[in-house]
Amino acid sequence: MSAAIDPARALAEYQRLRPRLPACDTQGAGRVAARFLDIVAPYDLILFDAYGVLNVGETAIDGAAQTIAALRDMGKSVMVVSNSAAYPKAHMMDRYARLGFDFTLDEVVTSREALLHHVAQEPTRHWGVMLNPDKDMGEIADLGATVLADDPAVYDRAEGFLLVGADGWTAARQEMLEASLARHSRPVFVGNPDLVAPREDGLSLEPGWFAHGLIDATGASVHFCGKPFPDIFDLALARCSAIDPARVLMVGDTLHTDILGSAQAGFATALVTGHGSLLGLDVSAAIKDSGIAPDYIVSKI
Repeated sequence: MSAAIDPARALAEYQRLRPRLPACDTQGAGRVAARFLDIVAPYDLILFDAYGVLNVGETAIDGAAQTIAALRDMGKSVMVVSNSAAYPKAHMMDRYARLGFDFTLDEVVTSREALLHHVAQEPTRHWGVMLNPDKDMGEIADLGATVLADDPAVYDRAEGFLLVGADGWTAARQEMLEASLARHSRPVFVGNPDLVAPREDGLSLEPGWFAHGLIDATGASVHFCGKPFPDIFDLALARCSAIDPARVLMVGDTLHTDILGSAQAGFATALVTGHGSLLGLDVSAAIKDSGIAPDYIVSKI
């Protein structure tokens, strides 16, 4: 179920789901910039998506680490704001260090953290978790959670569901989850609202894809904790001293998550087109058709 799909299909699916995403009337000018560093002067804090901006799968994008270093030399604050929920924070930090980035713990904000923050405010429940059984559950194990695999009884025993990682998810497991929710409605929280993510072999299906499938099939009430929804942006800003949102620039590769969510939060936006979810598409047409326009367009950071 995590096989690569076509960018045009992913964009069409984001468009189909647009009524479920945050509303935002703010439109950027879509100014094309030859160099990313030429657009950063008005901003104090630069937020970066990860996949498609800093890395593709487990591979760093050429020049990205050097750009982060240049921003630090300019006195800019930098943070990663990523819909990456399948891995514990320590794994994420090890990856960034291996890829040549020098981010600190507080400079990396993930939708997994936003999910855990939200769940901490919920009543204690036994959670069923969408996650590859071979992966380290990390902090999620502390919730008394059980990974959803191939036993339908496990789905029915769960008192709520956390969708954090789609690697290894199957059509049969999706059907069991849909059937269980249809029999008995329970809370569903999504740690990664992305439909797709850029990998070395193309765009992989992510938890958001399957979460919207649940809504389509069952009408389930679903809470999304990552971009474009507010939880993750609130968590990022909580780690900063008071800052005017107009002095924040969000850099991402996806119109319906990075750009939409950031514009809704009042940030300036830069769309990266050279490596991510719009690779190979007519970017101008995608912006026009989506009605989501960034302030800037760059090929890479």
